[in-house]
Amino acid sequence: MKSTISIFFVVALSAFNHGITTDGKVVSTFPGWRNNNVPIWEIDKDHSSVCFMVKHMGIAEVKGFFRTFSGTMESAEEDFSDALIKLSVDVNSIDSNNEARDTHLKSNDFFNAVQFPQMTFESKSFKKQKGDNYKLSGILTIRDVSRNVSFDVEYLGSIAIIGIEKVAFKAVTKINRLDYNIQWNQTTPDGILILGNEVTIELNLEMNKSI
Repeated sequence: MKSTISIFFVVALSAFNHGITTDGKVVSTFPGWRNNNVPIWEIDKDHSSVCFMVKHMGIAEVKGFFRTFSGTMESAEEDFSDALIKLSVDVNSIDSNNEARDTHLKSNDFFNAVQFPQMTFESKSFKKQKGDNYKLSGILTIRDVSRNVSFDVEYLGSIAIIGIEKVAFKAVTKINRLDYNIQWNQTTPDGILILGNEVTIELNLEMNKSI
């Protein structure tokens, strides 16, 4: 009996003109969507993370990561209220601290990484709320399903070091994995579901200004 905890996310930003090739690789084709000199920020992958959390047997919250991701933010406003964001995550980079479970997560029971090697997010709006809080809305695609999602975002600050301008954000949302055709589950002898349906996605993103 396979005991698998799942899932996910996304995000990793594929650039405003980052694209995904037929072999699943992310490529950069700047300039950005607006085709002008609007600043573009790229994820610093060495200081960022894309993680997911899901309930196991209804009691424990288990965390996993996607280790390979990329993305950008394009914004002309100093408060980032006009930001355009694209994210891309390599499904094959999933790491739940259990090799056998990761192999199962890549199978058609979950992500089907062979047929759908990338998860993507493309923003529709990035609205400033109160203080350093924002609401990020857009389209999240997992497998062959695209749905509207909203992230609660906290702006963590900015710094300039060695000539590099940096900003940081933390973004959190919850999704129902069943909405994305990730249906696998089993029960214990007592009838308890092994895997929860609600998945928390948490992005901690440090970004460098590239243009």
